[in-house]
Amino acid sequence: MPNKHSDLQSNFTVLMRVRYGECDAQQVVFNARYADYIDVAMTEYFREALGGFETLLAKGLDNQVVSLQIDWLSSARFDDVLEINVATKKVGNTSYSFELTISHAHSKSKIANCSITYVMVDTKTYQKTPVPNWLRDTLCNAKPLPLVNQSGVFR
Repeated sequence: MPNKHSDLQSNFTVLMRVRYGECDAQQVVFNARYADYIDVAMTEYFREALGGFETLLAKGLDNQVVSLQIDWLSSARFDDVLEINVATKKVGNTSYSFELTISHAHSKSKIANCSITYVMVDTKTYQKTPVPNWLRDTLCNAKPLPLVNQSGVFR
């Protein structure tokens, strides 16, 4: 898979609106809230791609975040509608990574480039375990998933 943000093909998008409580004294989104946005986007991605985390748990599998990186390019403010695009970056033996781009939904100007890596674990031992082939196929499949719109804006 490519490893540059511009080369990745997003197969999932979620729209979210910035809430007042997510902003700091500088009147922009507080930096730690971006990790929350990423978590929401990935939860929605797994819901659309797999039927939710429950699908993993039912098979005795779970994933844990082992790396999260956020590079800010600009700021988001109260009431902005954010567009978060998710693309699979890499699927390894026991881990998988995604690239996310957070942009202003209307202007398309980028706010942040992000990456997140999960390690696959067995739910009995919480030790690393190989990514099963069915999950590898799902994560590597670039078919577009439905837009999840939590912003209240109709597209």
